[in-house]
Amino acid sequence: MTSPPGSYLLAWEQERFDELVADLFGYHALQLGLPALQGLRANRMPHRWLAQNAAAPLQQGTALLLDAQALPFGEASLDLVLMPHTLETSGAPHAALREAARVLVPQGRVVISGFNPWSLWGLRQRRGQLYQRLGAGVQPFLPDALQLITPGRVRDWLQLLDFEVESVSFGCFRPAVRSAPWLQHWAWMDDTGPRWWPVLGAAYVVVAVKRVLGMHLLQPAWRAQRQKAQASVPVARRGN
Repeated sequence: MTSPPGSYLLAWEQERFDELVADLFGYHALQLGLPALQGLRANRMPHRWLAQNAAAPLQQGTALLLDAQALPFGEASLDLVLMPHTLETSGAPHAALREAARVLVPQGRVVISGFNPWSLWGLRQRRGQLYQRLGAGVQPFLPDALQLITPGRVRDWLQLLDFEVESVSFGCFRPAVRSAPWLQHWAWMDDTGPRWWPVLGAAYVVVAVKRVLGMHLLQPAWRAQRQKAQASVPVARRGN
C-alpha cells in the first residue's frame, strides 16, 4: 500500500469505509486484515478490534492474530465485521465468509472490499500472470497471491448465507499505471467512471446485513400503540 497505486486505492477505500460505518451502531466490531486501512476509525462502537492473519508479519495496531476461517468469538457475538481484501487472501474464501456469518448477530453487518477482475487493473493482472507463466519476466500488477473474486460471486455467497446486500460501491477508475504522475494524469476518469462505466472500477465495497428467517423485530410499546391509533382514525370521504 506504499506504492502510488496502493496509496490511491487505500485513500478511496478509507473514504468509503469511513462513510459506511459511521452510522452503524452496536457494541462489538472487528476488522479482519489490512492494518493499513483504519476501517473502524469512524465507528463509535465501544469495543473495536483489528485482527490479521496469524501467518502474516505483525503490523502495528493489531490486537489479534487469528485465522479468518476459525474466529475466536462465540456465535452471534459481533455487530460488525469488516473484511478488506480478506476473502482474496484466504485459501477458502467461502468458509471465511461463513465464519463471519456465524459470529454476527441478527441484523449485524459485514463490509467487504476487493479488487474487481472486470476492470483495467484486473485485465493487467491477468496479462501479467499470463506473461509470468510464459517466462516473459513481466510481474503481475497486483500481488500474485491474491485470488480475485467478482462482486457478483460475493453477492451470491452472501445470499446463500442469508445476507441481504444493502449496497455495492465501485471506485478507482484510473488505468493500471505505477507512477504517481500518470495516475494524476488520468484523474478525470474518477469523475466520469461512475457515470459511464460504473461497474468497471478497480475496487468494490459490498455492505450486507444478516437476516434470520422467522425472526420478528419487536417494536417499542409506544410506537406500536401510536401506529394502532393512527390506523383506527376514520377517514372522511367526499361525496361524488
